[in-house]
Amino acid sequence: MSFTGNMSGMLIAEYILSQKKEKGLIPANGALVKTIVSTNLADVIAKEYNLKLIEVLTGFKYIGEQIKWFEQNHTYEYMFGFEESYGCLVGTHARDKDAIVAVLMLCEAAAYYKKQGLTLWDQMLKIYEKYGYFRETLVSLERKGVEGVAEIQAMLEKLRNNPPAEIGGYKVLEFRDYEKDIVKRADGSTGTTGLPESNVLYFDLEDNAWCCARPSGTEPKVKFYMGVKGNSFEDADKKLAGLKESMMSLVE
Repeated sequence: MSFTGNMSGMLIAEYILSQKKEKGLIPANGALVKTIVSTNLADVIAKEYNLKLIEVLTGFKYIGEQIKWFEQNHTYEYMFGFEESYGCLVGTHARDKDAIVAVLMLCEAAAYYKKQGLTLWDQMLKIYEKYGYFRETLVSLERKGVEGVAEIQAMLEKLRNNPPAEIGGYKVLEFRDYEKDIVKRADGSTGTTGLPESNVLYFDLEDNAWCCARPSGTEPKVKFYMGVKGNSFEDADKKLAGLKESMMSLVE
């Protein structure tokens, strides 16, 4: 099996944080930053190491902005940041993703685990066994031309104006409309997203499942991101397939 961006990001995060914890180098105000379309496994790992989990919009520039904010306001100490599309940043030497350092960290982690008789895949399995089997997928629907743009907008407006109470058997705990800066919760309470305005819809579901819809910023596509947590690969894949089928039935 090949590693997704979520998987490689979490391999690096777990390696770095476990090493820092062993040396007593995790600060009380440490923070892990991820984009809203990245795996919820990051949330669980952040909790394991007593880090503040901070979510930002899609685009690594927003992670870079958080680093600048931390330094200017002395709020948190940046520990790690990543996005699902293979971008991550170890350290604060840059304000954008750094593939060279990411590869070096994977090599360092591979060498470390090899001494223990483990491959990177073995370690990935240990991470799943420790935190749960988090699985994600992405569905992109392409709609070309002026008519396509209108169709994409209609899909999003349908979800925006009539958000479902459940998707794939999962209760919607929270619906976030980042364009209108509105959060609607299952208990009837409301709030704001706290992030910049963007044409993005997010469904926070029970049992660590989620769905997110947004138009591509570079292509005539609308993207649907989804994630679940299972008790095994088979369980997670079954849940993900059901969630995907249900989500797509809402827009197609």
